Amino acid sequence: MKSDPSISAAPLRGLGGPLRSSEPVRTALAPPPAVALLEEAADLLVVHLDFPAALETCERAWRGLASGVQAEELAGTSSEVKCSLCVVGLQALAEMDRWREVLSWVLQYYQVPEKLPPKVLELCVLLYSKMQEPGAVLDVVSAWLRDPDNQGLPEYRALADLHLQRVLLPLGRLSEAEELVGGSAAFGEEQRLVALQAIHTVRQQQAQEPVGSEEAQKLNQAGSFSQKFLSLLLLLRRLWDSAVSHFFSLPFKKSLLAALILCLLVVRFDPASPSSLPFIYKLAQIFHRIREAVFPPLCRLPIRD
Repeated sequence: MKSDPSISAAPLRGLGGPLRSSEPVRTALAPPPAVALLEEAADLLVVHLDFPAALETCERAWRGLASGVQAEELAGTSSEVKCSLCVVGLQALAEMDRWREVLSWVLQYYQVPEKLPPKVLELCVLLYSKMQEPGAVLDVVSAWLRDPDNQGLPEYRALADLHLQRVLLPLGRLSEAEELVGGSAAFGEEQRLVALQAIHTVRQQQAQEPVGSEEAQKLNQAGSFSQKFLSLLLLLRRLWDSAVSHFFSLPFKKSLLAALILCLLVVRFDPASPSSLPFIYKLAQIFHRIREAVFPPLCRLPIRD
């Protein structure tokens, strides 16, 4: 069963939800070959979910519209079919996760942004905004809104508000947003006040962000320093515990002998000399005090010479 060519704006299932537009797609008085291809492309997109084939069918229909006398004779009546082909094609690209190619694909047929149909431009804004890349359509929508021929269209007000809410404010282009709100007749008095309040709210958020980020950075630095200091203390404690356990694992007599030999090597005194006896006596007293302090009287083993 063929789908109705007037319902070519199918949901973008691959992006988690439909992109809705306020303008219906019409195909009245369109060339029969283009209508047949449009119906086939919509059927491939919605019913068969064959997105590459739907895109190829749209491109084939565009080549047919752009060739021969048909495009010149039916230039006015085929504009709606061109718009519908673009809608089906951009949704096929989005379903194939090729949404970044949508804008360039559409512009290759309309050449300049000012000539884009309002419905196609609206879907492009919704798509790139949904994918959190509104900057991709910033210049295109701005050029379209500045064109005098587009300012008289009934869709101009909706696109101006969509551009403000989905592109300018998320990008923080507040000066351009104020210029659009203040210099465009698309905004009524009440709508202008709401838009200016939204701009003021975004400006306050931007003013608070640097302070918050600076405080967060200081907290992160302090936390990092504390973590490093604790790691250093733990490392020193492990080294001290290892050295103490290694020292006390040796017999006391061997430790005393090793210390005495070390003193002989470093100080290089003669043990047989009378001048060295007071030093040896003091050294022995130090080791006895260390032994008494470390080992309790109940646990201390007698040292036998």
